[in-house]
Amino acid sequence: MASLGGAYWRLWLSSALSNLADGVFKVALPLVAVGLTRSPALIAGLTLAVRLPWLLFALPAGALADRLDRRHAMLGANFARAGLLAVLALAVSLDVASIWVLYAIAFAVGVTETIYDTCAQSLVPRLVDRDQLSRANGRLFAVELTANEFVGPPLAGLLVAAGALASFATPAGLWLAAIGALFLVRGEFRPPREGPSSSLRADIAEGLRFLFRHRVLRTISVMVGVFNFADTAVFAVLVLHAVGPGSAMGLSEQAFGLMLTGVAVGGLLGSLAGEWAERVLGRAWTVGLGFASSGVMLGMPAVSTDPYVVGAAFVLGGAGLMVANVVMVSLRQRLTPDHLLGRVNSVHRLLAWGTMPLGAAAGGLLAQWLGLPATFLLMAALTLALLPGVVRLR
Repeated sequence: MASLGGAYWRLWLSSALSNLADGVFKVALPLVAVGLTRSPALIAGLTLAVRLPWLLFALPAGALADRLDRRHAMLGANFARAGLLAVLALAVSLDVASIWVLYAIAFAVGVTETIYDTCAQSLVPRLVDRDQLSRANGRLFAVELTANEFVGPPLAGLLVAAGALASFATPAGLWLAAIGALFLVRGEFRPPREGPSSSLRADIAEGLRFLFRHRVLRTISVMVGVFNFADTAVFAVLVLHAVGPGSAMGLSEQAFGLMLTGVAVGGLLGSLAGEWAERVLGRAWTVGLGFASSGVMLGMPAVSTDPYVVGAAFVLGGAGLMVANVVMVSLRQRLTPDHLLGRVNSVHRLLAWGTMPLGAAAGGLLAQWLGLPATFLLMAALTLALLPGVVRLR
């Protein structure tokens, strides 16, 4: 089996550090906010603020990823994220932080994330051969999920218990460390331009046409978008169901973070098994099983308040989701020309991630109107309704 190469592993290390910072920040944010408000709508709104930039800036980010050196753009995005968290840590230390300060920083971090993630996913095919993509993506997703959801959440719980200042200063330092690792990835990563120079608007239109005319890529993007709507709706309000003496589960902040690591444990197993599943089960069956297990994961908090049962469902859902993700991302990278990959990735993210702020808003409103268990069951049913679409992947 051919080696993935040193440049790939340096990108892997940078991604590990960056995603650890991301995991700490996104879990610490609502935990700190719970000390400022108990409103389901305001708590869910923080997830909306982080995800809204994918709805507003995904397409320009993709066009820029096909114009700029992708490594340089990733370095700039991480530097901006570190600076924003340093500002937030300063606001906390001066006791001027409020729920609205959290909203502003969350939105700005989300803007930088659109650039970083679009460029990062477009960079992988430049570092490994096409027949290595499933393995390379699997290893990358393994460390991303482990850092973001396995190490990040419990670390965030400990840091919040130590103080809000530590919970925001730590990810700022981690993003700076990720910059150092990415500096070691040598090479030119500006994609070649085909034809005469065109406007940003024309570039975006070209990416839109390519994805929407491609039946397989279009189907994947729509399915992932619907699932992410449901997933974000559940996890945007899960803290209210799980944390505190008045909640259904009655968990501490640390126990909540630990329970969330079930998704990462499953994701780690699924990312390592993705290449095998694609070969043995085929793409359609692998993706179908992934969505089925994810539906179980989203509905389980409505069925049981036992953290061990819910945690086991998170392991199952995380594994299925990650195996499906390895297959879908590798397929998109194989089917898309390099000079279009940034734009196609951004169109996919617009459909797949642009639904997240809508899901966060829906989760908060549904929880306020119908209650938390009903919200979980509705989102599980929506996920399972996607299964007939898997047939199109054949």
